[in-house]
Amino acid sequence: MPKSPADEAPETTEGYEGFYHLSTIKGSVDRAEMHYIIRDFDRKQFEARKRRMMEIAKKVGKGLHPDCYIELVIEDSYYNMHEKVMAHPHVVEIARQAMVDCHIEPEMKPIRGGTDGAQLSFMGLPCPNLFYRRL
Repeated sequence: MPKSPADEAPETTEGYEGFYHLSTIKGSVDRAEMHYIIRDFDRKQFEARKRRMMEIAKKVGKGLHPDCYIELVIEDSYYNMHEKVMAHPHVVEIARQAMVDCHIEPEMKPIRGGTDGAQLSFMGLPCPNLFYRRL
């Protein structure tokens, strides 16, 4: 039975690697639901991941009892905000300079989960994710 690649889960990927995250699974005698979050930093790879889920659903659904079926619903909640934020590099530069002015070494790295900034960025307000952790 095909499945989402185990080596493409959040805990087995890093940096700019995309992933499939099984966030919820529940079921009863007559029904089962699985909810996945699909993430990728590249839009083409993101679309390919969605196609992969469609292929998996089709393969798993073949040969099922006629009363059984697989329903796949894909809802895009948001996309990677990098493209929107980088269209306005001054926003990142202002934040970077503010950190330098406060003697904080900026560390630029990808955000691997969803943030409010992603939603805001696609609404027209470029919103880089800022985080500072004192060790």
